[in-house]
Amino acid sequence: MQGVTYSVDIVLCIDTTGSMQKLIDKVKTNALQFYEDLQQCMEEKGKMIDDLRIRVVAFRDYYVDGDNAMRTSPFFRLPQDKEQFATFVNPLQADGGGDEPENSLEALALAMQSEWARSGDKRRQLIVMWTDASAHPLEKQAEAKPGNYPRDLPHNFDELTDMWEGQGYMSMAAKRLIIYAPDAYAWTDMANYWNNTLHYPSKAGDGLSGVDYRTILDAIANSV
Repeated sequence: MQGVTYSVDIVLCIDTTGSMQKLIDKVKTNALQFYEDLQQCMEEKGKMIDDLRIRVVAFRDYYVDGDNAMRTSPFFRLPQDKEQFATFVNPLQADGGGDEPENSLEALALAMQSEWARSGDKRRQLIVMWTDASAHPLEKQAEAKPGNYPRDLPHNFDELTDMWEGQGYMSMAAKRLIIYAPDAYAWTDMANYWNNTLHYPSKAGDGLSGVDYRTILDAIANSV
């Protein structure tokens, strides 16, 4: 429908372990132009974004990387805060993580707990997950989590599913999840059983090298 306008919040969950540098470089290269590129892609589909905010959750592995395991940003309003957005993503480097899996489910839970905008007649609350690895089970080392492991997170996949399917954090009508990840735990289960979820399967361990920037924009625009 022509002329549809939206208030859109996007949280980018980015695996920043050793194999992901090419994807991270794409995010850095396009950070300053992201708003204009997405707006153009939206206009081609007869949509417009009235208010766009973007947040980043950059993750590695709490069991290997210690204090470097998770970096989170506030929401940046675009285009007004595009310089601050670029300043946050530019230092991101692919490093650490050890062997897979990674703490991607924790990153996803933190993304769900974002301070989403509640105003506007038409809203989208969109999470984009980028990883080339499987995920640690949330119950791993349940009695002896690392000291910097976040509190108040789900204890297992069922609780994470309840977070997604419930109404406590995100709007049922507004939420969307796009996953760029291998056919591995827990991405395949999400694709099969979670509502409003799209999974673009990728090859494990290749840093999502086949993911094109325009394809990312198109997937986001189609989800809005």
